[in-house]
Amino acid sequence: MNKRATIYHIPVCPFSQRLEILLALKGMEDALEFKVVDITKPRDPELLAKTDGTTALPVLETPDGEILKESLVLLTYLDEVLGSKQIRRASPYKHAIENLMIANEGAFTTTGYLFVMNQDDNERAALREKLLGHYADFNKFLMKYNPDGTYLFDDFGLAETVYTPMFMRFWFLEYYEDFHIPETDDFARVKKWHSACLEHPAAQQVCKEEIVKLYYDYARGFGNGALPEGRSVSSFNFKPDWKHRPWPPQNKFQFASDADLGLTQ
Repeated sequence: MNKRATIYHIPVCPFSQRLEILLALKGMEDALEFKVVDITKPRDPELLAKTDGTTALPVLETPDGEILKESLVLLTYLDEVLGSKQIRRASPYKHAIENLMIANEGAFTTTGYLFVMNQDDNERAALREKLLGHYADFNKFLMKYNPDGTYLFDDFGLAETVYTPMFMRFWFLEYYEDFHIPETDDFARVKKWHSACLEHPAAQQVCKEEIVKLYYDYARGFGNGALPEGRSVSSFNFKPDWKHRPWPPQNKFQFASDADLGLTQ
């Protein structure tokens, strides 16, 4: 692409971070123009016209005005059209294996978000076990295809680009649900992979403090800019900046006001 394409995105969104990681791995961080969308406000009618009324982000607009959506589709497209270095495996067989692993991402992501948004204390144990089941499956997969390695293959690749932003968002489960991958042999391989993904230099666009503070409303059961009862400012609001807000209460069933969360100016 000679002219830069545009990405409409939410800065802290994991699906947008996938694209940022891909660009970092290619050494092409400035190849796209990122335009921030404030999800605490109604969508711009001009953007809605581009997306046929859908609100999911990120959205890519090519230099000639074509629109593409869905982060996994965008990853494949950008990997093919940007630069000469491809992040996907060159071997058709290995690419099939990484796609096989990526196929499980949707269920994993859904489980994690249902866990943090759950408001029924009686459901917490079942959700914890379900998420542990996903990690156990990843452990088996990694043991089958690269038992002695760190990543799925020799280095951080497409599968890691897909999963790492979700591992980072699940910091909210560490904070609000005290969830951790067990320190046992049957989780050792996935824990090694998980830790290496979190530490990779190409994946440092966000930090735990930012995730925990911005996703507080998710922990109260309200996502995508929706407001819990008794509040008037979303935790996803850009101002005040998250760096200047206090850490939210770890007990997610405890009400916190806008003032408690540092959201008043």
